[in-house]
Amino acid sequence: MLLKKIKKEGVEMFSKRSQLKAARRVKIGNGRPLKVFRWWQPLSRALFYLTLKNDEGQQVNFAVDVSYWQQFLGDDGKGKAHLYLDGKHHAESKLPAAFPVTGGTIEVASTVFGLKRCHYVTDEGLVHQLIPDENSAEGHRARLDREHPALSRWIGFLSLIMLIVPMFLAIPQIIGSITQVPFIAQNIGTFNSPINLPIWLNIVLGLCAAAGSVERATRLKWNSFLDGSF
Repeated sequence: MLLKKIKKEGVEMFSKRSQLKAARRVKIGNGRPLKVFRWWQPLSRALFYLTLKNDEGQQVNFAVDVSYWQQFLGDDGKGKAHLYLDGKHHAESKLPAAFPVTGGTIEVASTVFGLKRCHYVTDEGLVHQLIPDENSAEGHRARLDREHPALSRWIGFLSLIMLIVPMFLAIPQIIGSITQVPFIAQNIGTFNSPINLPIWLNIVLGLCAAAGSVERATRLKWNSFLDGSF
């Protein structure tokens, strides 16, 4: 089984309570066929696969399909994850999703930049990331990591820098702006930020941070302090 085992340390886990809430959001699928991933969809769709054996020992193929556009256009802004079994629509759920499958649960969670989680968690607690479709953005990034590991590490390091630098430049300016609010200034005092960048530069830094978060999302890397800051 071509699954990447993920260590428990440092991996965001669904709590039992959130898993039960997610399980209640699961609805039965309508049996429609899974659509092929098209070349123009890398920025609008995620597709991951998982192969397991059912209770009878037969091999079954699961697929998790998530539309990023649906997340932005939906009324709740959360979007949905769709689970396919052997190419047929098996179930769907609003995100974050937890689909019960043979021997465990498929957990799916997203951010505004992409997915932060698409993992199979066994009943024993082992965690495996699902395999991305080779034509998806996640699939292209995984192939780069396999074929050019050194370049992949440098890109990962650069995306981290693109997050850290804008964050530390923005924090003093944000604090300075907040303390200018009369109520806060009267009760706490004011803070004069030593960093005052022009608006255009702050916009550029924001775009860099967003690009860094998108790159990390293609690897399902997410940190509440870094990626949740923008």
